[in-house]
Amino acid sequence: MFSSPRRTPRRKTRPASGEKWVEPSTSNRRSGLVRFVINWVKLSWRDILALAVLGAASQGIYKAPLASVRTFPITFTESGDIVYPEFSYPHRAWIISPALSGVLASLVPIAVIALAQIRIRSFWDANNGILGVLYSLVLSTLFQVIIKMLVGGFRPYWLEVCQPDISLAAGNNNTLLNGVGFRQIMYTVDVCTNPDKAALKTAMTSFPSGHSTSAFSGFVFLFLWMSAKLKVWSNHRSSFYWLALVMAPLLGAVLLACALSINQNHHWYDILGGAIIGTFMAFASYRICYAAIFDWRYNHIPLRRDRVFEYASELVTDRMERAVFVRKLGWGRRRRVRPAKSLDKQPGAGTGPAWEDGPARLSGSLPRTGAQAPVYPDAAASRDQSRNRRVRGDDMV
Repeated sequence: MFSSPRRTPRRKTRPASGEKWVEPSTSNRRSGLVRFVINWVKLSWRDILALAVLGAASQGIYKAPLASVRTFPITFTESGDIVYPEFSYPHRAWIISPALSGVLASLVPIAVIALAQIRIRSFWDANNGILGVLYSLVLSTLFQVIIKMLVGGFRPYWLEVCQPDISLAAGNNNTLLNGVGFRQIMYTVDVCTNPDKAALKTAMTSFPSGHSTSAFSGFVFLFLWMSAKLKVWSNHRSSFYWLALVMAPLLGAVLLACALSINQNHHWYDILGGAIIGTFMAFASYRICYAAIFDWRYNHIPLRRDRVFEYASELVTDRMERAVFVRKLGWGRRRRVRPAKSLDKQPGAGTGPAWEDGPARLSGSLPRTGAQAPVYPDAAASRDQSRNRRVRGDDMV
């Protein structure tokens, strides 16, 4: 599945008189990059277009008028106090604005995935990771705004924003839902005296929480990605600090989501509903971009649109060394020194690098640990096939 391009040696030739010097390796590298970009556009343009369309649809749905009419109770005692206090909390400013919440939920995972490529050095891992974060955010946002507009619900500060006057129900009862229910205590937005329609709409769209949805869709995806790249749950005991680092995105998601309960901008069930939507979309988006979610043998491998990934019952050394951050016990790519004239050596010669000399060299001890590297029957065959075919720019993992 994976192959690494070989660098062609530079040949310095003397240019003819009057001709401009052009280094062959530079032009070849530039043309290869152009072919790679064209191939990436052919593979990804539909996904990019779908992201833009669904993102625009989410904005359009959110700006549309509410599709349902909800009622709320207004009960007063003889002293004029409101008996039903669930919607009577004070209207306080956002601790974290919706825009900032979306920026943190998207840019933090994308930045972590991009910076990790300094060590991982896999284009397709960066491509799938970044697009996966966007898939999760866009899909969860679409689900969230549809549910908000169709279901919604009153925020804890609803009555302060509404400023109801039940006397208005006598002349404004087009819905026939004012002064209804037990002891006629249920009313609609018709009795609100606040002229700010946008504020009323925001106060009537509490469920599910958009902050919670975006936080869990972005940071749960990052949690899955980090657990795969660090191999915390794998075939060996990982370090405790890696476990703590993997858990950090979950803590960030919980803090970002629950911050809205401090100033009573959301009910607890609003936050829970958003967390469920965001988590589900993160899992779905990760699986479409990577070979597995929980299977530690494959969950670090980015999938491709133009080829089928072949699952095997045994680990393959080449797959263990690709697209992972940790470098331990066979996981992760290690530096090897390739002799200049070792390309024509036959397997078993004992003078070339490990990947040239076949399984016999791979069975030696690994650096730093002394552990024996496993030998897998299809590893040498896959390397021989990749050596004989022409390597393209899009073969980079």
